[in-house]
Amino acid sequence: MNERLTKVKSDSSRFWTSRTKNQKGALIGILVAVVAVAGMLTYFSTRTTMVPLFAEISASEVGQISEVLTSQGVTYEVAPGGTNILVPEDQKDQLTVSLASQGYPESGGISTSFFTENAGFGMTDNEFNVIKKAATETEIANLVKRVQGVKDAKVNITVPEEGIFLESSQEEATAAVLLTTDPGVKFTDEQIKTLYSLVEKSVPKLSTENIEISNQYAEYFDLNSVTTDGNSTETPEGQMAIKKQIERDIQRQIQNMLGTMMGQDKVVVSVTTDVDFKKENREENRVEPVDEENMKGIAISAQTITETYSGNGALAGGTPEAGNETDNFTDYQEGITGNGDYERVEETINNDVNRIRREIQESPYKIRDIGIQVMVEPPVADDPASLGENVQTDIEQMLGTIVRTSIDKEAGGDLSEEAINQKIDVSVQQFYGKDPSLTESDSVIPWWVWVVVGILLVAIGLLVFFMLRSRKRKQREEELNIIEQQQELMVEDISEEKETEATVRRKQLEKMAKDKPDDFAKLLRSWIAED
Repeated sequence: MNERLTKVKSDSSRFWTSRTKNQKGALIGILVAVVAVAGMLTYFSTRTTMVPLFAEISASEVGQISEVLTSQGVTYEVAPGGTNILVPEDQKDQLTVSLASQGYPESGGISTSFFTENAGFGMTDNEFNVIKKAATETEIANLVKRVQGVKDAKVNITVPEEGIFLESSQEEATAAVLLTTDPGVKFTDEQIKTLYSLVEKSVPKLSTENIEISNQYAEYFDLNSVTTDGNSTETPEGQMAIKKQIERDIQRQIQNMLGTMMGQDKVVVSVTTDVDFKKENREENRVEPVDEENMKGIAISAQTITETYSGNGALAGGTPEAGNETDNFTDYQEGITGNGDYERVEETINNDVNRIRREIQESPYKIRDIGIQVMVEPPVADDPASLGENVQTDIEQMLGTIVRTSIDKEAGGDLSEEAINQKIDVSVQQFYGKDPSLTESDSVIPWWVWVVVGILLVAIGLLVFFMLRSRKRKQREEELNIIEQQQELMVEDISEEKETEATVRRKQLEKMAKDKPDDFAKLLRSWIAED
């Protein structure tokens, strides 16, 4: 074993001393690169990916859950802001079930299970009412959080006290709901109706007029804008509701279209409109010819009278009647006679025309003008050039089509391309106001790590190839040198000994002494005894 180690050590030292400085530097570099790559691969392959355990919990519950995880020996981290706990991804489902069996998370509220666990005779009416109100608020919040897009909800209700007499309970209940929603979430009309219905049906004597729902961005979700009717255009409130509904519909349409192309968190849309709410009722009675080209109507009756006379006779003559001082008389001639012909043709035609009566009622509102502002975050957030110019051009063309088809032709007139471009604004920039809690840890190895690993592997392969080729070349040269030296030193052996009987015996004795020393010793003793 020691001889083998000594041989390995000597071979290694001989190999190292026979290398040049460049080869020694290359070997050291390869060794360092291999160690670095192995370390990086080990780090990324053994790194634990931490994910949020719950969506959003209070700071007090974070402390309670942290104690439970510590007692179970689970590795965890507290998220920035202290509103969540990060646990290993492969343990998330198991920990969620385990903590749920222990009643976590409670979200800082009192559920209806409190009454089954702590009901007793020592509770006063005031305590019962306070706990009942808190439990109702918690249950309503849990219902509201089931709606898609709602991360968290806080509910505050006010229930009037019931008096002894019927007249004393005329007050109505009120409710205020504060939602925590994802940025850019737009609830549909059905979702808004669902939110109001869930709150209304959970509290007695509560009507939708006494419910206020908003989110953390101070955006109100008004039920009146969902249930507007045609008569609401006569009031300013109804007109504003319809205007808001038109803007929301166009905004939602653009958001869905661009969000599908770029990503929902990559697009922000704002729409403003100018709506004309003038209503016009008019009646038209028009008469038009049937044949407009010749300006003629349809003949419904015709009469033709023809009179002819031929012969001798005096012409009409005489004096006008006395006392007729008007100019409407025939000039009579006296004393004139002669022959003559007479002919009279009278034609009467009755024509009819088109008589059109119209009662026109204009639409209750028209879009006179519209403005669309769109903010787009490029694929590489800090590099606006990563969004191609053709993509921005396509977005502007789509928005131009929406503007052209939304504006009323009579109210807005014919729109040129320049006029449409002035109503559209597309901005490409990075979004700095994103919610950092939505950004999850990326467990995928970055692309630059694979590039570095590939470069190092190529470099190592090239170095090994050149070293092997250099080693083979040097070995070949050494073999050629040894062959040349042997050819120079090959000389005939002049001291070759001729074998005789004595020489053969001597060699046999030497072989016997070497292979069988005991037998050789016995042979020597027998020879000495004979002498």
